[in-house]
Amino acid sequence: MRLSAATAIIFAGLVSGCTSSSSLDTIAPRPSRETTSSVVLSAAPVPAANVGARISEVTPPQTVQSAPPQEMLAWAGPVPEPEAFVPAANTTTTTATMDMPVPGARPVAFVAPDNPVTQTMPQGRSRIYGHRFRDAKPINFGRAKNPRKMAVHGVDVSRWQGEIDWSKLRTQGANFAFIKATDGGDHLDPMFKKNWRAAKAAGMRRGAYHFFYWCRTAGEQADWFIRNVPREPGALPPVIDVEYNGESSCKRRLSPERVREKMQVFMDKLEAHYGQRPIIYTAPDFYADNLQGAFQNYPFWLRAVAQHPSKVYPNRKWLFWQYSGSGLSHGVDGKIDLNVFHGSEDEWYDWLEARAN
Repeated sequence: MRLSAATAIIFAGLVSGCTSSSSLDTIAPRPSRETTSSVVLSAAPVPAANVGARISEVTPPQTVQSAPPQEMLAWAGPVPEPEAFVPAANTTTTTATMDMPVPGARPVAFVAPDNPVTQTMPQGRSRIYGHRFRDAKPINFGRAKNPRKMAVHGVDVSRWQGEIDWSKLRTQGANFAFIKATDGGDHLDPMFKKNWRAAKAAGMRRGAYHFFYWCRTAGEQADWFIRNVPREPGALPPVIDVEYNGESSCKRRLSPERVREKMQVFMDKLEAHYGQRPIIYTAPDFYADNLQGAFQNYPFWLRAVAQHPSKVYPNRKWLFWQYSGSGLSHGVDGKIDLNVFHGSEDEWYDWLEARAN
């Protein structure tokens, strides 16, 4: 049917914006109230797995064509050249003297080193510090399932934690940290470079995470992460953070099948580059809609801040549990996300050693 010029203009306005190639896409209902340190709702800063298994900041508005190019469902192409930052020349530099990025700026990718593999992480059985965190909104998970009784605690951070005293944070019980690196295909957390180096200098085990943007191709996002996150022996596996975000400019929800296809492309590419199977971080509502029964051979990091994961994610094995978004600790101003590893101290050491091989 031919349309009048006025009708065509109106029609074009209705279909513009971020669209998806999936015919099963629907407009997103009211988003989850669950938040993490990467999903900020105000201007103020906020923030059983088989143990041997391998294992939020919104991107700027993206313009997506009505018919985006089709993605491969399994990645088999070349890995881009990394452009991760060059290690600091003076390894004794303290966090107080390191340059402070401007949170509002969008940095470009770091300069590529001659060798993409940077200094190695500390090896061996480093000291495990006991839990000394407090919580602004403590939850009673029950005596048998209280995360405070678990052996190995850690944190996850992004720009919203500002300046961190990593040495002090570690002695408070942060034995590991997942650090926000990228989201979408063009945004780099302005504190990533500083946090990555300082956490290592404090002797902490750390890994990087990517907040997945559903209006950008998975391949572009994987390339962006690889360009900005160094490949270091001893680093924790990379993390893909998949959840709903009401602050995002991308308002469409993909079908569960399309969600899993895009995730697979991203994870395949990261696994090929880093040599470790990525960890999947998710929240209850997103998991219920898209991930039940999926990715059984991948390690999961689950957000469950009101009930134990066994209640929120029935029958799902997990490796890390984010049990609070309101943690308080010396070394950090404001709140911080608290996490725990699913296993004993010996199992933690065994898991780390398996990652190093």
